[in-house]
Amino acid sequence: MSAAQPNSGGLQPKGGKVGTKGKKQIFEENKATLKFYLRIILGANAIYGVLNLFLFQSSAMFWAWGLLVFALIVYSLSYRWMQGMAQPAFSEDGALVDGGIDLNMEQGMAEHLKDVILLTAILQVLSCTSMYFWYLWLLAPGRALYLLWVNILGPWFTAEAPNNQEMSEKKPRRQERRQMKRQ
Repeated sequence: MSAAQPNSGGLQPKGGKVGTKGKKQIFEENKATLKFYLRIILGANAIYGVLNLFLFQSSAMFWAWGLLVFALIVYSLSYRWMQGMAQPAFSEDGALVDGGIDLNMEQGMAEHLKDVILLTAILQVLSCTSMYFWYLWLLAPGRALYLLWVNILGPWFTAEAPNNQEMSEKKPRRQERRQMKRQ
């Protein structure tokens, strides 16, 4: 096996160390990711529009239109936020200076935005059979509260008082000095 042989991920060299992505690779992957999620958004809206608003037009209530507006707002905010994160920077001569934040980074904010887009698209398509599927969207705020508790509030509430090492070392010295003075 030669050292130049490509590996499955393309990022892990022979030594087992994980490599970093270059700005051009991040730029290209971000473009592909944004294109993929735009297609998901357009596809879900097309299915919802054809089924709920055209085929079943007579039974489409106020809620069908209201939830379509809700979905469009969620899509718009999430997608625009991802676009802003992936915004590349170019130099005066057109060279790529920064590829933007990697949208495919694990445990990043973009991962949560992609989850919101996917959840909304799935529920939008499922709601063509029953509007009650929209109640599952309450999973998103539940997940946000869970992440808030696990990452911020929980550790803050359960954190032990700071152990001040200097104070604990000075206290016995002071007691020794006091005892020496008393003698």
